[in-house]
Amino acid sequence: MIIDYISEHKDRFGVEPICRVLSEHGVQIAPSTYYDNLRRGPSKRALRDTQIVELIAAAREQRFIARFGARKMWLHLRRAGHDVARCTIERLMTANGWHGALRGSRVRTTIGDPRDARAADLVDRDFTATCPNQLWVADFTYVATWTGTVYVAFVFDVFSRMIVGWRAATSMSTQLVLDTLEHAIWSRRQAGITDLTGLVHHTDAGSQYTSFAFTTRLLQAGVDASVGSVGDAYDNALAESQIGAYKTELIRPDGPWRDLEHVEIETLNWVHWFNHERTHESIDDLTPAEVEAAHYAARNRLTPTG
Repeated sequence: MIIDYISEHKDRFGVEPICRVLSEHGVQIAPSTYYDNLRRGPSKRALRDTQIVELIAAAREQRFIARFGARKMWLHLRRAGHDVARCTIERLMTANGWHGALRGSRVRTTIGDPRDARAADLVDRDFTATCPNQLWVADFTYVATWTGTVYVAFVFDVFSRMIVGWRAATSMSTQLVLDTLEHAIWSRRQAGITDLTGLVHHTDAGSQYTSFAFTTRLLQAGVDASVGSVGDAYDNALAESQIGAYKTELIRPDGPWRDLEHVEIETLNWVHWFNHERTHESIDDLTPAEVEAAHYAARNRLTPTG
């Protein structure tokens, strides 16, 4: 730091006068020390830091990765084959003023209807699963656009954190969550899963999810409905956390939003990235697609061939 200061001002004041003034003020440095440092060049650590800063800067050019904090950036670089310590990433990101995106507060969108009969809470805040299609959680959020409010609904598989269904609409109606459920069922059929017997579909007590039409469709699909208790801030915590990532990683940084079509196109891109490229600490820093692939590969190895 002192060497940089002298180099910056030496043309105006000269090296020897600067060193003399610094020494008079308690910063002992001789002109010979300054010249020795110049001849030695940057240290190995400084050279390595420069390389890592370039890697981080290049990674931050990528759309969603630009919102990563130090931990996720460290994982991203290691997955790309760069052997770097997490503390180094933290130090260099702090030095360059790079910070991860911060989550905002949640706005309540689902409001219960006391007239609707509600299914029991089969989850009781235990958001764990031992295999795919054992427990799904669902919720929706809003996006302000130039043409009005857009509502985006999601269904997540708890085991892998995969988004199995999503839809967007201009009203927070039962049809929105029905369409999202249909998308989830369809996507699993595309993956060869036709029997959803034993699956629990958990939501909060919003009227869209407790409506007759929605609960009937769950029954038709052989899915057990589960509804959290009214007024419980943690009744659907996992879905709310995942939607928080959606708002933090896409909606807030990439606005303003024009209309429904704009939100749909960019949500499609984010969902693909979320499922196939975004790692999750809760699933051992793997992606949802990797978790499901590993599960089915292990199951196939254990399946008798006859």
